[in-house]
Amino acid sequence: MTSRPRTAAPARTTTPAHIAMFSIAAHGHVNPSLEVIRGLVARGHRVTYAIPPAFVEKVAETGAEPKVWNSTLPGPDADPADWGSTLLDNVEPFLADAIQALPQLIEAYDGDEPDLVVHDITSYPARVLAHRWGVPAISLSPNLVAWEGYEEEVAEPMWAEPKKTERGQAYYARFHAWLEENGITRHPDPFAGRPDRSIVLIPRALQPNADRVDESVYSFVGACQGARAAEGEWRRPAGAEKVVLVSLGSSFTDRPDFYRACAEAFGGLPGWHLVLQIGRHVDPAVLGDLPANVEVHSWVPQLAILKQADLFVTHAGAGGSQEGLATATPMIAVPQAVDQFGNADMLQSLGVARHLPTAEATPETLRAVALSLVDDPEVARRLKEIGAEMSQEGGTQRAVDLIEAELPPRTA
Repeated sequence: MTSRPRTAAPARTTTPAHIAMFSIAAHGHVNPSLEVIRGLVARGHRVTYAIPPAFVEKVAETGAEPKVWNSTLPGPDADPADWGSTLLDNVEPFLADAIQALPQLIEAYDGDEPDLVVHDITSYPARVLAHRWGVPAISLSPNLVAWEGYEEEVAEPMWAEPKKTERGQAYYARFHAWLEENGITRHPDPFAGRPDRSIVLIPRALQPNADRVDESVYSFVGACQGARAAEGEWRRPAGAEKVVLVSLGSSFTDRPDFYRACAEAFGGLPGWHLVLQIGRHVDPAVLGDLPANVEVHSWVPQLAILKQADLFVTHAGAGGSQEGLATATPMIAVPQAVDQFGNADMLQSLGVARHLPTAEATPETLRAVALSLVDDPEVARRLKEIGAEMSQEGGTQRAVDLIEAELPPRTA
């Protein structure tokens, strides 16, 4: 049984404060926070944002002051293979990066300590700094959060074998030692996965086992989307009866065979127009000659297109999934990694998408699934219903209210 949910306090006059945000150089972790940061700046707060160089310009556009630090993690345009293939391959770099980042961040904030720390779920140094400074910390989660029973159902089975290995034991020993050096006695697992307070930047509809999430800790505010004019515009071509956007996000995009399958599936459909985002790892030339109703780009203004699209073929990342829901766009979910498989299942269970494994994404199957989704009145009804629920979650305004509610009492 979950605790009583927290609600935002009514709009109130708040003494301007110094709020420090911390994240890593990854689109899926920085982008969801930007409108929240912009909202805090608009309220008159001084917001600093600790971020590696690749995202300094994007952060500065919000009005926040970048605090630059150097990361050892793969960059935003790195090959996914750089992250390794095992659980320990995935988590060890985050710990190593946190350890080397902490001295940089201590120096960056020397004499400029904030009143409140806000941090992405990947930013271990932020929680350490909040402890050192004696200020509250709030997690911003761009994807699903732990529910009652999560450890027993997911984490413990996932970690059972790695914890038996010498490498796994060394990882935990290093994590323990680092926390203890900084005066933290908490076990690494709850330190990393169980924040004291969290604002969840996804719709509650995308959260597995939402009825078992402790809403005294986790507040779902849904998508925090701005105008995104800087990303550019897109116009639906004249005569396009149906528009389909295909995007596998920013990381797992080296899929030329999949893009060719999409071009074959939709390129020959009368009245259809295909927008194909292929990322930075694929040369458009390898796709061969494409029909006139197919446009290919390395990057597109996704939200602008989805507002006009009839179908979204997506990798089911947290950002893309909620953008599909927010724009009431039916989806074919073709997950590539990590949480995308769970998101694909959630979208399918909501009745607004079909989960299609990559191996099954043939031109024939893509076409058949697309035709069944775009004209299904039940899919349209469910999207409208979910959209209405999302509109009540509050978005950016509520996220900013909730952050302000956590500010320690101050005098002007």
